[in-house]
Amino acid sequence: MMDNEKSERPERRTAFIARELKRHNVDIAALQETRLPDEGQLTEDGGGYTFFWKGKPLAERRIHGDGFAIKTELVRKLDHLPVGVNERLMTLQLNLCNNRRATLISAYAPTLLADQHEKELFYGDLDLLLSQIPRSHKTMVLGDFNARVGRNHLVWKDVIGRNGTWANATVMGRCY
Repeated sequence: MMDNEKSERPERRTAFIARELKRHNVDIAALQETRLPDEGQLTEDGGGYTFFWKGKPLAERRIHGDGFAIKTELVRKLDHLPVGVNERLMTLQLNLCNNRRATLISAYAPTLLADQHEKELFYGDLDLLLSQIPRSHKTMVLGDFNARVGRNHLVWKDVIGRNGTWANATVMGRCY
């Protein structure tokens, strides 16, 4: 999501992302590798989405970053805004129908080549975060786990596409 001032692109990346989310009628999207500093939110005027992110401190190199893009009309209905745990994890709580709740986690795991300590720290933080979610909540973990599971799309029917790996998202009922 970090804009490059030297780019000849006529619009901000958030505007482009908002347009694509709107085109696909996405209510909430988990975002990884946002590369934005600190923690913040931005409403894309005319785009219909509000972006939330958590990144490394401003003084540090802009790597990693995690967040959510949420339809602005839904943001107004949230009891709590998304919470950034660190530059790799962010949570969002939703009220569902019949007094049920859901917790969404946006996760950006270290790559396979990352330092083992960094990987252990991430998965430890994720484990702690998951253990703190009430069992009554629907829980969805979304994001980029930088995993490679292969290309055998016949073995992994409905999980891996012909040309790469992807996961199907479970769609919850739309009564936010």
